[in-house]
Amino acid sequence: MLNLLNYNPLNKHKIIINKINKIHHKLQKYSNIKLKEQTNKLKLELNNDRSRIDSIIPEAFATAKEAVFRGTGLLLFDVQLLGGIILNQNNIAEMKTGEGKTLVALLPAYLNSLIGNGVHIITVNDYLAERDSILAKHIFSYLDTDIGLITQSTNYNIRRKEYQCSITYITNSELGFDYLKDNMAIHKNDILQRNFYYAIIDEVDSILIDEARTPLIISGTTEIKHNFYEVAKKASNLLKSQNDYKIDEKSKNIILTEKGVSFCEKFLEVNNLYDINSPWIKYLINALKAKELFLINRDYIIKNNEVIIVDEFTGRIMEGRRWSDGLHQSIEAKENIKIEAENKTLASITYQNLFLLYKKLSGMTGTAKTEENEFINIYKMNVIEIPTHKKCIRKDLPDLVYQSEYHKWQAIANECSDMYKIGRPTLIGTTSIEKSELLANMLNQLNIPYNLLNAKPENVTREAQIIIQAGKKYSITISTNMAGRGTDIILGGNPHQITIFKIKNYILKKQDNKIIHYHSKKDINNKLDDKSIHFLQNELEIDHNNIEKEVKNSKKLEKIYIKLLNQYKELCQEEKNEIISLGGLYVIGTERHESRRIDNQLRGRSGRQGDTGTSRFFLSLQDNLFRIFGGNNIDNLMNKLNINDNTPIESIILTKSLNSAQKKVEAYFYDIRKQLFEYDEVINNQRKAIYRERKKILNSTFTRDCIIEYAEYTINEMLTLYLKKNREKIILEQIIQLLNIKSNLNIVKTMNLKDMRYYFFEQLRISYDLKEIYLEQLRPGLIRQLEKYYLLQQIDKGWQEHIEKMSLLKEYIGWRSYGQQDPLIEYKNEAFHLFINMITYIRQTVIYLIMRSRLIIET
Repeated sequence: MLNLLNYNPLNKHKIIINKINKIHHKLQKYSNIKLKEQTNKLKLELNNDRSRIDSIIPEAFATAKEAVFRGTGLLLFDVQLLGGIILNQNNIAEMKTGEGKTLVALLPAYLNSLIGNGVHIITVNDYLAERDSILAKHIFSYLDTDIGLITQSTNYNIRRKEYQCSITYITNSELGFDYLKDNMAIHKNDILQRNFYYAIIDEVDSILIDEARTPLIISGTTEIKHNFYEVAKKASNLLKSQNDYKIDEKSKNIILTEKGVSFCEKFLEVNNLYDINSPWIKYLINALKAKELFLINRDYIIKNNEVIIVDEFTGRIMEGRRWSDGLHQSIEAKENIKIEAENKTLASITYQNLFLLYKKLSGMTGTAKTEENEFINIYKMNVIEIPTHKKCIRKDLPDLVYQSEYHKWQAIANECSDMYKIGRPTLIGTTSIEKSELLANMLNQLNIPYNLLNAKPENVTREAQIIIQAGKKYSITISTNMAGRGTDIILGGNPHQITIFKIKNYILKKQDNKIIHYHSKKDINNKLDDKSIHFLQNELEIDHNNIEKEVKNSKKLEKIYIKLLNQYKELCQEEKNEIISLGGLYVIGTERHESRRIDNQLRGRSGRQGDTGTSRFFLSLQDNLFRIFGGNNIDNLMNKLNINDNTPIESIILTKSLNSAQKKVEAYFYDIRKQLFEYDEVINNQRKAIYRERKKILNSTFTRDCIIEYAEYTINEMLTLYLKKNREKIILEQIIQLLNIKSNLNIVKTMNLKDMRYYFFEQLRISYDLKEIYLEQLRPGLIRQLEKYYLLQQIDKGWQEHIEKMSLLKEYIGWRSYGQQDPLIEYKNEAFHLFINMITYIRQTVIYLIMRSRLIIET
């Protein structure tokens, strides 16, 4: 029987890991050219047969391991090889901070790229995608494997080329939006992506859990209704909380009371606010949400006179993203900023259904075990904990709970002051920009220097530098969120990065910030040898065209770099030893998050690679988690204990209550995601059918068959209706008009159904042949262009209208539960009828347009 307490996945895969290391030992003797040849050799062994991929794991992983060593000087540990094996088996590898997840992803990425279908490594932001792709390009240059990169700024024309690469680094949002755009393309040459094969998701919990609550939407603009937003804002400012409306912070919703409804009706001079023809309720609710639930410097910032969303999970700004259904416009009205046009949904998909399109899917993160059930139920991925290379010895101290928020922040500021005095590096995690700036002001009062990392543009530009310094003595770092930062905090500082910063800053100062360009790459190649150019590009990231004029011989610069690096290594090691004697990095949490994972991400910044470290959370009863989900138990306990406001409590009961509150929140948001998934699953099947039809039309060179098929379906549907309605004459007239044929109605009426169908099918073909001859005379190939245009135009129009109807249906279907009906089953039934109606509408409209079109070509 398996002893779960002593279970170590390393033991299960020991044989394969030993094989990898054995082959790697041989590959170490290979020249660079011979190592490069490994890629073609392995591709030939596979010969596009996916079923044989497991048989080449040892050799492929050993090859990638050697390329990593030659590219970085780092030799992958056995636990990293294990991580790669777990990822290749469609699982989630839970690896703690500092265990080298970035390098681990390269192993299964290289193995699966040998199939030739393209591998996607998906990250949470452009910074990580760009940083990781630079590293991968350097490593895979030893293996003749091309690396692509797609960020928000990647030009449309370059994207297809990047998607064709063996391995492509991309953010989750860019991947989703490109997928939706591809399925709105009007020519097959506009399609960017290949079929999805294998994806490795970095920070998998952030993408598949945190971001899964919000679907990806591509919008088109509609008319601007300034007046509605402005009037709704005025009304919302006059309404009073609790009296006129109730705030449901848990579900981020506002409910008007009877008094509030009555006031709004008088203010807006309408008889019934909830009348189906009255537009006001949507604008009023959004105005109230903007006023109460969406706060500046927490949910959004103002930059260049625009409202820009702040990602609540990563603390980064999300340029180009807007809240839907008029909420963004209501916030613009609140902030007195120019109101942009409201959006209309053109295409949408949830992250759940987007990633389920992959044949193989895996992910990695430091914190996923708490959400294991969700990963298994929705994505069919197991979460496997990878042992750390060195044992984690961080101390997680009990939470300190204060009665008031004021005393909590005072205690945090005093703790920072104490740590600064002894020189112990401290990282403080805050939940919003506002809170991070509050603490920064308090530290200013105490004359304590600090680094501030939040979504404000002036701080974002210094992100890498701030994190590099966060592990140095006397360093106090305030950060809004550490998830997705992607850079380890190394005690004593990172000697490699510090050396690069010093050289770059020196060059910039010397040149007085002026860069002198060479005329061509050839000039540089004459002055510098290959090794030197390689050094400049990869170590200092200096571009060919931007090498400073003074650097006549880069070998001199290389010697300076090595000398400085060795000096900084000594200094950093000395400093690291001092910090370890002080207890290592001290992490302070200022609020428990709605999910235990986010707390663990913050804690995990301390105690990397066997370092000492400490973490502690400072909390107050006014924190959101206590207020919204904590219930009365905690309040009652604090009142019974009758403790001073400035005295904190450490209590097992309190900690249990907190954990219970967090579990409640996690369960609540899981239900929201599950419901979103179940409802989107209905539309997802419809989406697949529509996109499949669209793709078939796009790739077809002969669309006549599709038109004839649509027309025959339409004739059958109308004849079925004709029988249902007791042979109503008007339906036959509609068929004749639709097909644009000349027929004697009285003769048609005498036919039986079989003959009638045969007659209309024949007339359709005759009529269409005449149409084709007419259009071919005007311009050869015109009929095919016209067919494709009408088909795609009507499919897109019908689908967009269908999405809108489905959105309304989803919004109102919940009321059916009051009639003892299951809303999901009712939604499925209604959705089916809506889909059939849409298909019928598309077919009939296409046939009507193509059969009745009259084109005149001007000469």
